[in-house]
Amino acid sequence: MRPLNLIMSAFGPYAGEETIDFEKLGKSGLYLITGDTGAGKTTIFDAITFALYGEASGNNRESSMLRSKYADPDRLTFVTLTFNYAGKQYTVTRKPEYERAKSRGTGTTKQAAEAELICPDGRRVTKQREVTAAG
Repeated sequence: MRPLNLIMSAFGPYAGEETIDFEKLGKSGLYLITGDTGAGKTTIFDAITFALYGEASGNNRESSMLRSKYADPDRLTFVTLTFNYAGKQYTVTRKPEYERAKSRGTGTTKQAAEAELICPDGRRVTKQREVTAAG
């Protein structure tokens, strides 16, 4: 599996939408992610793991904890990963379960977790268990 593009929205320490274009790094297959402590390196691995399997990369973070505490209340939390596997391109998007502002009135409501996998043939898988099983 080779990551091609990663989009994180209101995810971990990233309050807005951040995109990593892995294709700019070449095709040698080896990447180095470096930065200061607290810069968000682990969040990149959390986002990739969450996109593929529906959970964070470490044992100390649950998917319900992945929404950025810095994000505007109206910003959706999601991760989209486009990757190449066996010469074919897939795109998976996941949204964790989290509390969000109600669309009408005041207060919050629970945003249900969602998952979608777009296969190379255009087929869409939308059930979380099926997306995880395909990962």
